Amino acid sequence: MPKPSYHILVCTNSRPPGHPRGSCGESGSNAIFEKLAMGVEQKGLFGKCTVTNTGCIGPCGVGPVVIVYPDGVWYQKVQPEDVDEILDQHVSQGKKIDRLEIPDELWG
Repeated sequence: MPKPSYHILVCTNSRPPGHPRGSCGESGSNAIFEKLAMGVEQKGLFGKCTVTNTGCIGPCGVGPVVIVYPDGVWYQKVQPEDVDEILDQHVSQGKKIDRLEIPDELWG
């Protein structure tokens, strides 16, 4: 297997319902992770891209959060219907998806 060019991280952290910070898991990130993993296989991207689930990575209020490296692009409020666009546009063509990117203002 060649070294992947892209690494996608999906926060799947879960907190109890009603927790003040919320969580990506509570927002459906497990479905995002599964669809990304299947999409990599279906689109023939295995070897070019790997997908990993993570614990909390920070901006819980805008989850589900997905990060694409090596570009360091952080996506917010990702839904299952966004997965094909991430794989087709970002991974396959190297073009980030502006409408999903976490704005710089969030970081302070």
